[in-house]
Amino acid sequence: MGRFRTSVELTKSSWHVLRADPKLTMLPVLSGIVTVGVAASFAVPAVLMSAGGPDGSSAGLAPVGWLLSFLGYFAAAFVVIFFNAALVYAADAHLHGRQVTLGEALRFSLGHSRVLLPWAIVSATVSMILRALEQRGFIGAIVGAIAGAAWSIVTFLVLPILVVEGIGPFAAVKRSAALFKKTWGEQLISNGGVGLIALLALLVGLVPGIALVVLGASSSIVQVVIVGVVLIVGVVVAVSVVASALTGILSMALYRYATGGEVMGFDAAQLTGAFRAKKA
Repeated sequence: MGRFRTSVELTKSSWHVLRADPKLTMLPVLSGIVTVGVAASFAVPAVLMSAGGPDGSSAGLAPVGWLLSFLGYFAAAFVVIFFNAALVYAADAHLHGRQVTLGEALRFSLGHSRVLLPWAIVSATVSMILRALEQRGFIGAIVGAIAGAAWSIVTFLVLPILVVEGIGPFAAVKRSAALFKKTWGEQLISNGGVGLIALLALLVGLVPGIALVVLGASSSIVQVVIVGVVLIVGVVVAVSVVASALTGILSMALYRYATGGEVMGFDAAQLTGAFRAKKA
């Protein structure tokens, strides 16, 4: 099965689950809203402190501002992981023939905070290290990109593992790597899946909005520009929400395939083709 066809089939199977249980899209929406609020609550004080005190000096305030920035980064990571865990839990319930309410899914995540919070710290720390690498020149950017791609594959099953098995973050990473090695082999790269289709949908969806912005700007019609901007923002938000929900569904389907072999609504060939061996 070709790469693009595999991506289409995986997305279609995930979409069938989402269409049967559309409330799953509410979890990425809630995640986005809370993340923006948390980020703003940390960012505003950090910016004010970095501006300095009454004498214009920020030397004494800078460490506090840095601390707030780090705390904000970790808090935002935890919020995303918290809601994604609720999504994965609800998706798993659907794959087993039952549906849960949003309240049940959120209560599940709350009850598993003891494993989600450590994973948020690990995930955020690794992300910050990778970002620092990417900012250290051309070589650093290459190393950071390669390491980031490898990390994203190795940890793709971590959240389903935390949700189902409830083990610690480091054990979950080892478990995820072991499942990948057993199921798909070593030296893997992703076949794109939901991300590839989401990118195509985004590019196509942005065309009308961009056209309106260009048309309005060239003819000096502000209303047309506003409509175009609103359309662009709407497309970006809609694609992001749906892609996030589909990714959560797919990650749980891949986990169940790696641990059991058969997943309701997914073909084994699709799940086998989600990753392919890296060429020498």
